[in-house]
Amino acid sequence: MIRYISYRLLLALPALWLIVTMVFMLAHIVPGDPVAQMLGEGARADDLQQLRHTLGLDLPIPVQYGRYLAGIAHGNLGESFRFQQPVLQVVISHYPATLELAFVALLVCAGIGIPAGLMAAEKRGRSRDHAIGVLTLFGLSVPNFALGPVLILIFSVMLGWLPVSGRGGPAHLILPAVTLGAALAAILTRMVRSSVIEELSSDYVRTARAKGLSESAVLFRHAFRNALIPIITILGLQFGTLLAGTIVTESIFSWPGIGRLAVQAIGARDYPLLQGCILMIAVSYVFVNLLTDLVYAFVDPRVRFE
Repeated sequence: MIRYISYRLLLALPALWLIVTMVFMLAHIVPGDPVAQMLGEGARADDLQQLRHTLGLDLPIPVQYGRYLAGIAHGNLGESFRFQQPVLQVVISHYPATLELAFVALLVCAGIGIPAGLMAAEKRGRSRDHAIGVLTLFGLSVPNFALGPVLILIFSVMLGWLPVSGRGGPAHLILPAVTLGAALAAILTRMVRSSVIEELSSDYVRTARAKGLSESAVLFRHAFRNALIPIITILGLQFGTLLAGTIVTESIFSWPGIGRLAVQAIGARDYPLLQGCILMIAVSYVFVNLLTDLVYAFVDPRVRFE
């Protein structure tokens, strides 16, 4: 197990390096001067040059890149231009909010997708299956940047049931979690349906039915249990997608997570902060995928790590 984990982490290093390199290059290619934004349009040329030298932005790009990689190796992600604080400290202070939103959105996704997929598989080809198929198509067709404002208009502005934005009690989580999890619930529904239908056509299911087991016992104790591997795979991938997808949703609902922080960093041309946000999301994605692989062994004893 330890050897497998070490091997997976070793394989993740090139992916993380590629992500860091791409973000670094894209951040420096985007037009705009962070120094001019920090000091304002009326700043003197000498002040601009002095601050640019202090921040190291007057150095060649390869030198800046080498310094950044050296800092990452020592756990130093640099200092935020906007907050004047270490990037790691700023990102960690916003990370719990993103984790909270992504976890609740995953619960919404699983709470909708798994029961809907089971119902569609059980009633395959019937009206319930067709109705669920239409709903999943609707969920896949509406992006979160369109669904979010519609939910705000209905449940916050017109009905006044839920807060518009911000992070507070459980009520603040409902709209952003539903917005983030709706499309992924549609994907999960289809995955559960196809996986369970495949298992229902297996020999062991026919044997279970021949023994006189009820349809619910066949569905839950046999078919669904053996279909868990692909379902867990899609859930793990979706959790990583949720962490990356919070950028739009957090901006819509003013949720104080690293997604909204990344948008603010882009607007302020805060290169170190933007790179730190993307790096945190990438590391989280790698960790979730590794954790998903480890869960396989607990769900299916046939899975062994070599």
